Amino acid sequence: MDFDFDPADESFREEVRSFIHDALPADIRERNVRNYHANRADTRRWTTILHERGWSAPSWPVAKGGTGWTPMQQFIFDEENFAAGAPLLETGGLKMIGPVIYTFGTPAQHERFNVPFLRGEISWGQGFSEPGAGSDLASLTTRAERQGDEWVINGHKMWTTNGHYANWLYLLVRTDPTQKQRGLSLILVPADAPGVTISPIIDIGEGHSLNEMFFDEVRVPAENLVGEENKGWTYAKFLLDRERAFSAEIPRNKRNFALLKQIAREARRGGRPLIEDGAFAARLAQLESDLDGLTWMTLRALARQGDSSWDLPVGSILKVRGTELQQTIGEMHVEALGDRGAYVYPEPDFATGEHHWPPGPDYAPGVLADFLYRRAVSIYGGSNEIQRTIIARQYLGL
Repeated sequence: MDFDFDPADESFREEVRSFIHDALPADIRERNVRNYHANRADTRRWTTILHERGWSAPSWPVAKGGTGWTPMQQFIFDEENFAAGAPLLETGGLKMIGPVIYTFGTPAQHERFNVPFLRGEISWGQGFSEPGAGSDLASLTTRAERQGDEWVINGHKMWTTNGHYANWLYLLVRTDPTQKQRGLSLILVPADAPGVTISPIIDIGEGHSLNEMFFDEVRVPAENLVGEENKGWTYAKFLLDRERAFSAEIPRNKRNFALLKQIAREARRGGRPLIEDGAFAARLAQLESDLDGLTWMTLRALARQGDSSWDLPVGSILKVRGTELQQTIGEMHVEALGDRGAYVYPEPDFATGEHHWPPGPDYAPGVLADFLYRRAVSIYGGSNEIQRTIIARQYLGL
């Protein structure tokens, strides 16, 4: 495979880079390059700007209101967004439940949610994991019972990202207690429906992105079922395969690696720049080599998307390597910053208030919070242990 982008891709990259340079608000960029906790208002503003350009759904087909871009163009777009300090698009909607709805949902569901998806007007929370069902989703116990023209939902969900922002939730629920995978269904639930309680989970980096949710006799119309009853496992696998494909996090890893090199050039060890320390420089070189390898594998996967003859469990491989690199880069960030890396800011809007940045380089605040958050990336979306089992069984035949 030729790992160089062709002239058309490079021309597209320049178009994207130029647009972002002109259109991205400076205050949004400032918060993102300093690793602030997620800011829903920033995401909505940026999605609105992209929608005006027709770029708010990079992975959607033109017929559904998307760009119709190739996988390579989507990769370039994500890479340029991250490099410029633009916020991530609303992953739960545009990249996850949105494609499920337009692939498996009813025309009425697509018509209801399509425009709000594209404009960034709706936030979505995923209700999959439970206290006793994390990586083993088939063990979940949250129930949905059909009563006339409604589904009645009772249960408890955990680790719902951005559930406190959500207008809607998509829940994997048990509709047939006699089956395991075949007894699950996917149902859409308004976050403000009577009986829904959403409680915050504050993470070790003082961020609030996670929540637990309780459902007590929650009633939703029967038409909120996505696809067929008891086919939820099929739709969940479709959704999770898309989630794991993002887990390589090449744009994030590249930006964070560039920051690591900047820190290493400016930090001192023994009176010399840290980057001149032989042991640290060797680790840096190995990390750069690993990141290049992961990038090439991602590009290869994009180039062969839809090729049924390629039987590698690519999503699992990218998930394992991408999350490991996120953690390694974060560890080296904190190590290189020393005591200046020990500061954790309290709020997403910290720098917009009357507070002042602490002494040290202006990129230091937020590094520790991001490092702490990245401890979880090898767990959520299907733990790396589970992914290694998938690789061993599906490809190695173990």
